[in-house]
Amino acid sequence: MKIILKQDHEKLGQKNDILTVKTGYARHYLLPKGYAIQATDSAVKVHNENLKQRAHKEEKIKNEAEKIAEKLSTVKLVIGAKVSSAGKIFGSVNTIQIAEALKEKGFDIDRKNILLGDEAVKEVGHYKAVVKLHREVKVNVDFEVKAE
Repeated sequence: MKIILKQDHEKLGQKNDILTVKTGYARHYLLPKGYAIQATDSAVKVHNENLKQRAHKEEKIKNEAEKIAEKLSTVKLVIGAKVSSAGKIFGSVNTIQIAEALKEKGFDIDRKNILLGDEAVKEVGHYKAVVKLHREVKVNVDFEVKAE
């Protein structure tokens, strides 16, 4: 029996895959649990149309993310922090502060989409952060930590 998976299945495949499985497995497990639907001619046509529309939508979102990435690549951020006499920051610079600095420049980026790397920013200097705008679009943003 041909089926279309509605969600990822560990042993069968990924969401939206069209597979052939044994009839009993499909009728008694996959279909009643909602893991798949039967791949009739009309269901396959609807499935292919949905995939085409989703691909078009994804391409549009990716293009918008690339435009924002071009603008972000030229942005230089300056983040002020309280510093001890030895040049160490009290605390550290985190993604929340970078997101706020980006918001001041006109970019509304969620702090969860900003990566600082392995080491914490605890000293004055120049650093880079990676901003994820899309699954395939990432941009490096330079920022400088200065003493207040």
